[in-house]
Amino acid sequence: MLRILVLGLDNAGKTTILKRLSDEDITTTTPTQGFNIKSLVKDGFKLNVWDVGGQKAIRPYWRNYFDATDGVVYVIDCADRRRLDECGVELAQLLEEERLTGVALLVLANKQDLLSAMPAAEIADALGLFLIRDRPWQIQGCSAKEGSGVSEGFAWLVRQSR
Repeated sequence: MLRILVLGLDNAGKTTILKRLSDEDITTTTPTQGFNIKSLVKDGFKLNVWDVGGQKAIRPYWRNYFDATDGVVYVIDCADRRRLDECGVELAQLLEEERLTGVALLVLANKQDLLSAMPAAEIADALGLFLIRDRPWQIQGCSAKEGSGVSEGFAWLVRQSR
């Protein structure tokens, strides 16, 4: 069983992505207060996926979930340019966490269905992902709303985390 942590700023689409992976209705998604846990099977592996709220007041508690993490999914709202710097700061802090050293990182560049969305390559440049040398990482453009890219990203993470 793999333990996957899903993090990112509020309104990035973390819960919608999780609902999409679980084949649940995504029309009634509300902001996560605290966390959600889903158990699902992907590519023959059982995943325990922890979706932790991204509001500023909740972020200091993210570290309570780091122990025994096999993979981190960091979700970004690609249509929200004004919060890209804040995204980068939070991601940099995550990557410095000792308990996450070497843990595979999947960055989901979400909301690609919106016309104002930045492409995944632009997000990767803005966040300096190409400078990451201490862990496997991948950026995957996706749309939680349409379902595109989500399964492919998680399939990569499962391969890295076994």
